[in-house]
Amino acid sequence: MTAAAQEGTLLSVVVPMYDEEDALPAFAARMRPVLDGLGARYEVLAVDDGSTDKTAALLRDLSADWPELRMVRLRRNSGHQAALTAGLDHAVGAYVASIDADLQDPPEKIPDMLELARREGLDIVYGVREDRSTDTGFKRWTAGGYYWLIRRLVGRQVPSNAGDFRLLSREAVEALRELPDQQRVYRLLVPWLGFPSGEVRYVREERVAGSTKYPLTKMVRLALDSITGFSAAPLRLATWLGTVAFFTCLLLLAFCLTVYLVGATVPGWTSLFVGLLFIGGVQLICVGLLGEYVARIYSAVQRRPAYFVAEDTAGTAGRAAARTAARAAVRPEARSGIRSEARSEAVDGTGRAGV
Repeated sequence: MTAAAQEGTLLSVVVPMYDEEDALPAFAARMRPVLDGLGARYEVLAVDDGSTDKTAALLRDLSADWPELRMVRLRRNSGHQAALTAGLDHAVGAYVASIDADLQDPPEKIPDMLELARREGLDIVYGVREDRSTDTGFKRWTAGGYYWLIRRLVGRQVPSNAGDFRLLSREAVEALRELPDQQRVYRLLVPWLGFPSGEVRYVREERVAGSTKYPLTKMVRLALDSITGFSAAPLRLATWLGTVAFFTCLLLLAFCLTVYLVGATVPGWTSLFVGLLFIGGVQLICVGLLGEYVARIYSAVQRRPAYFVAEDTAGTAGRAAARTAARAAVRPEARSGIRSEARSEAVDGTGRAGV
């Protein structure tokens, strides 16, 4: 896409990819007709997160016939959230959608998200899964537990069953880019911004090809980053565990004194062993929780970049145009233009102008 075309881009679609050579042909065949049907300028920003297969080569081949497809290849595998960060940093559209390449989230819902955002003047539109029957029972159970725990620990409303399939306005994107967070969890950061939001519901589909790149270890890491990045509740939990351990020891001491005073034999080894195990377990839990928070602080102090770009098919001119377009998009006159357009569409009730 040329620099001149980028400046008028309505929609950027960010697609993080890691070893998705099997899914790419089906993804392109399904995504392109949807976006071509918008009748407006768009770009598809494929972020190759250090793939070890032929993902990058396939993206180059596809972009030869699909000029709106742009590849940003990261130097190493930096993780899904870092790949999303790279996509948001390089996207130039007035609106930015994010979607995975496995087609479990339907591209056909992107125009609905865009229409809702422009008609209602929303800055955030979540894709919410209303049916997850294609996921395994274990995945549904862990996802339910994750959202239940997050809502109670974080203390704010987080949309349930809303992953990283969403649409953001340029203003919301720039707000995210200004945040100093090093370890990002966008499904919590985005609601934290407080922008007006809506949702589009859909049925989650089966993966089109290949295997999941999000194993149990990465899900656990995401949960830990979510909790330690947005809540101090685990630290308070350590305090409560210490308090419980203290009073338990007092009760045990009172029991031993009572037994001694009545002249009976105090059961020493068993009670001592159980008490030591309990206190030792509490201490290890507390040290582990403190370690997670210290690790986050250590990472933040280092201020290492979340990713390194090895290749950008937009080239130097394209990157310069992206920076210019991003700055222009958040000028007051640009913001008012988007808002006035949204209000005018809400009046005539179509919501399809320019889409």
